[in-house]
Amino acid sequence: MVLAKIKLTKNELKVQKDALKMYRRYLPTLTLKKQQLQSEIRTIEAKAKAVRKAKEELEHGFRDWIAVFSEKDAFPDGIITVSNIRKGKGNIAGVDIPVFEGADFSRGDYDFYDTPLWVDIAANHMEKAISLDLEAEVLDEQVRLLEAELMSTSQRVNLFEKVKIPETEANIKKISIYMADQQVSAVVRSKISKRKIALRNAAVSETEVYSL
Repeated sequence: MVLAKIKLTKNELKVQKDALKMYRRYLPTLTLKKQQLQSEIRTIEAKAKAVRKAKEELEHGFRDWIAVFSEKDAFPDGIITVSNIRKGKGNIAGVDIPVFEGADFSRGDYDFYDTPLWVDIAANHMEKAISLDLEAEVLDEQVRLLEAELMSTSQRVNLFEKVKIPETEANIKKISIYMADQQVSAVVRSKISKRKIALRNAAVSETEVYSL
């Protein structure tokens, strides 16, 4: 790991210690958010799968039901159109997501006399199937948004765990060792200086004795 160039000073040591404290404070929060997002994504994916299964079962029953009447061609094409998709807003782990609240449909014109009575019932079933399909699509959108946030959160967790915290700890160690060495050097220089002064004073005193 290549460390960024830092100042080997007391002030820089404080900056690095404050930064380390911040990283360690936010890392658990980010890790918890990551876990929450992963759990929510799994839950929503399971719900989307269940919704699609319900749609398939509805359509399967619908096809079997129509087959009983042997009138497949009697169901008008384009009889149902989606006129409006109603969506609300939700929030998961700080992420704004769309929430499916229902759909409004328009019925095409058809001759009530020439069209079998079961067509209206079939149209209702089709609306339910389309609603389930639209709900699944909104759930897919929720997953996409949460996965994007999960990627961003995971990158931050990795940045803190594998880069910022180790780098800051190394900086603190480097500065601390340097300052300790400087302190030892200062003590040694002080002792040497005192010894020189003592020797000089001793030499002066001896000279004064001889001169007497």
